[in-house]
Amino acid sequence: MLRLDQKVAIVTGSSSGIGQAIAIEMAKEGASVVINYHSSRDGAEETLRVIEDAGGKGIIVKADVSREEDVLALFAEAIQAFGRLDILVNNTGRQVDSAFLDMSLDQWNAVISTNLTGQFLCAREAARQFVKQGGEPEKAIGAIICMSSVHDMIPWAGHVNYAASKGGVLMFMKSIAQELAPLKIRVNAISPGAIQTPINRSVWSDPAKMPALLNLIPYKRIGKPEDVAKAAVWLASDESDYVTGETLYIDGGMMLYPEFADNG
Repeated sequence: MLRLDQKVAIVTGSSSGIGQAIAIEMAKEGASVVINYHSSRDGAEETLRVIEDAGGKGIIVKADVSREEDVLALFAEAIQAFGRLDILVNNTGRQVDSAFLDMSLDQWNAVISTNLTGQFLCAREAARQFVKQGGEPEKAIGAIICMSSVHDMIPWAGHVNYAASKGGVLMFMKSIAQELAPLKIRVNAISPGAIQTPINRSVWSDPAKMPALLNLIPYKRIGKPEDVAKAAVWLASDESDYVTGETLYIDGGMMLYPEFADNG
């Protein structure tokens, strides 16, 4: 049986990388998927092509999740197309790196508005839609997955806007999970470690840089987007119905502080 049969999912930032893999995996499990993109229409069309070639259903909606009007339009198009919503994957993320002393307010705001405010706007609209729809009293009426990072716990010099945004996602997720649980809305997070995506291509595509990266990963391989996608399907499915307010670290052991593996 398909684990997401007849479900409808919005996956923000699903034109590439982890979001693309999640959208494809959810479609394989029976979900109709709203593929959101900000700038890469070609990437979104590739996601849809893969889904449709496998017999799945999807639509493409352009939206900047940091803009409330765009988020409202995204959800309206999803409901117009499929009539309901069951899953939100808050995946859109952005890095604008700078040394702290040189970081501008624009660089700070660019990351916070997408990575944190965007999650707020999308989660709020999803929760409102779940409540409007209702559902079975003994099961979740909707599931929200917030994409975070190991840097919700691991400090990251030179990336303070990104790390701060992900630390914010951690407490945002837990707080709304606490508030929405009585309404039978489940909220969880996934915190990936080093995953082979376009955002870090300069590292994993360079044989000279890979050894230093692998020193941070006890499992000694870089993750694949599919590693995250399979976990997202589980968190969105009824198999995890009693799980809320949790963060699943998919990191090959990066959170195990490998620097201390040999007595520190």
